[in-house]
Amino acid sequence: MNFDFTDEQKMLRKTARQFVDDEIMPHIQQWDAEGGFDQGIWKKLADLGFMGVCIPEQYGGSGMDYNSLAILCEELERGDTAFRTAVSVHIGLNSMSLLQWGTEEQKQKFLVPQAKGEKVGAFGLTEPGAGSDVAAMSTTAVRDGDDFVINGQKTWISLCDIADYFLVFAYTDKSKKHHGISAFIVDRNTPGFSSKAIKGKYGIRAGNTGELFFEDMRVPAANMLGEEGEGFKIAMASLDNGRFTVAAGAVGLIMASLEESVKYCHARETFGKPIGKHQLVQQMLANMEAGYQMSRLLVYRAGELKNKGVRNTRETSLAKWQACDFANKAADDAFQIHGAYGYSDEYPVARFLRNSKAPVIYEGTREIHTIMQAEYVLGYREDKKLTHMLPEWPFD
Repeated sequence: MNFDFTDEQKMLRKTARQFVDDEIMPHIQQWDAEGGFDQGIWKKLADLGFMGVCIPEQYGGSGMDYNSLAILCEELERGDTAFRTAVSVHIGLNSMSLLQWGTEEQKQKFLVPQAKGEKVGAFGLTEPGAGSDVAAMSTTAVRDGDDFVINGQKTWISLCDIADYFLVFAYTDKSKKHHGISAFIVDRNTPGFSSKAIKGKYGIRAGNTGELFFEDMRVPAANMLGEEGEGFKIAMASLDNGRFTVAAGAVGLIMASLEESVKYCHARETFGKPIGKHQLVQQMLANMEAGYQMSRLLVYRAGELKNKGVRNTRETSLAKWQACDFANKAADDAFQIHGAYGYSDEYPVARFLRNSKAPVIYEGTREIHTIMQAEYVLGYREDKKLTHMLPEWPFD
């Protein structure tokens, strides 16, 4: 398995890093404090082709592969988790799902403008009483002629006040449990739709997160993604993509923690020598480096399987679990290395630590992924080939 970057991927990394250094780094502490970022960032991301980085050119994207998406997510999270989250949701959870499951008409109507960056996509699965237990959702969609009438609520939805289109999951037949869930593409301008941001978050403060409300919202039956009852299958396939981007982003957070720590170690002296000369500090730096390298390998391994169109739930789960845990530990160690200055906004490490906690929870908690990996080892779980598998890269 060859993990050497192509010239195109090297240019992508260089461009993304420059974008982060120029457009995010100078403002992120202020955006984090204010609870939102400049919306002009979206156009800049679109102009660089980042909004459809791994969507085929025929649907408005850049036609790059999954590991190119990973590179983009690494670099964006090096700037701040809010920006990687935005791309994770827009591309990983929404656009890739449309590519995999959408009809040609749906792709032309919704995917093309998203890949071009003209529209922003989001994902609506989690509810106040339904997180890891997806079947506990209460949102319903009842057929009425050529429409479905949707009632319910979603929470912890990224881009809740920003996205134009949402991939929303609801019960069309609750008696069938998982097999009674269906997926719908919802336009923000649909009557009966509303959203509300959640304030006072512990981390990812620059990102927009909140609730969605559906009150007798009529959605055309033509907006159903996949067949009726395929919603759970679509959600799980979507999470395979979303978890991959979260894992890749975690690699970027480890990178940021390591970079800031090394910089501080060269600048700070204690007991007459740079703190980098102290062995316990070196141990923390060594652990960061090990976590960074191991996480990257796990991510790129999953990405290579995705490039081949191979089911990768097991590999992506492992990458997400381990990379997010490593990132949480790296951010904590970076905070410790900075000592009292870790509490100051003069340094970014407190933001790293706050941001590192959410990915350990969302898109499958640490505990869920632990159980998944154990069940694979025990033979209780096996991946079956999905229909609607993505094509292999490069696209024709």
